Parts: sequence; structure tokens; C-alpha cells
Amino acid sequence: MNEKIRIIKEPVTRVELKEIAEERFGDLVKAVVDIEQEIMAVGGDLHIDCQMALVQEAGSKHWNVWGVNIKPLETGEDFIHFDSMINLKPDFNNRSRSIDNMEVRQKVTDVINKLIK
Repeated sequence: MNEKIRIIKEPVTRVELKEIAEERFGDLVKAVVDIEQEIMAVGGDLHIDCQMALVQEAGSKHWNVWGVNIKPLETGEDFIHFDSMINLKPDFNNRSRSIDNMEVRQKVTDVINKLIK
């Protein structure tokens, strides 16, 4: 398991998230959000790394986890980018790298806004 991946269960600041971003990509963090448990994993090289951390360490289920990129210094629509290969879930009517279901997208956004202050 990638020791740089962190499972976030309690709120973190944008400053803390920026520090995580600087460890890998500079201005963004790959994150996977579990919309059922309202937690997320951040800091992996790939979304699948974060997904596996949630599955193995937090018991997350495949259909509850969604990948995003978060830019901690941005606001509004530039803060969260809904683009990840793990979002391709044809069995759940998601046939793109985005999150097509607006209810699921809103849940992901709500969890992120709850965990990042």
C-alpha cells in the first residue's frame, strides 16, 4: 500500500491539502470519495491507488467510490474536476470518466466540502 495515501475521515484544511498536492502533482490531488461512508482517500499517483486504500482499509464498496481531482487553491467550478477512469461504471449507468448522475455528483461534492475546510 502506498504510504502517501491518506484516508480522510475528519476535516482537513486547504493548506494541508495543498501540502499533499505538492508531494505529487503540485497543484492538484487525486482523490476518491466514498459517498456512503462520507470519507475520502487522497495522495495517490492514480485514482485506483486511492480506491484500493478505501476498499482495503475502510471496507468501501466499488459502487460507492468515485474519483476526482481537487485543486486546493481554486474555488468554484475549478475546485473539483470530475474525471477519473474509476468512474467508468457501465453497470451503474456511468459510461464516462465523469460522474453523469447529478445526485451522485452532488453527494461527492457534499462529502468533499464537508471534509475540506
